[in-house]
Amino acid sequence: MSNKEYFIDLLLFHRHLKCLVAIDLKIGEFLPEYIGKMQFYLAALDDKVRLEEENSAIGIILCKSKDKTIVEYALKESNKPIGVATYRIVSTLPQQLQNQLPAPEQVALLLEGVE
Repeated sequence: MSNKEYFIDLLLFHRHLKCLVAIDLKIGEFLPEYIGKMQFYLAALDDKVRLEEENSAIGIILCKSKDKTIVEYALKESNKPIGVATYRIVSTLPQQLQNQLPAPEQVALLLEGVE
């Protein structure tokens, strides 16, 4: 047993797929070594966290940018369900999402007392 600690940026559960979803957030361009790290996370989740009735964990790597060819080669030999996507930073929330998310004040009230 190892005494080293590793931390996934975000860990969610997808109700319809019945699986854990590990999300690794990167502030720069995609690097091939991110796949190995995600494979490590997914193997650990499936072995230590996943319940018997759940499906295997899936991984999503979110990067500022990516080269499609590098991503394809990095994923070519992977046997784990991993996706790579990019994100875009915007200064205002898109109109179609404004009524679907709570206002900052509502979030602050929900977080009161949370340590």
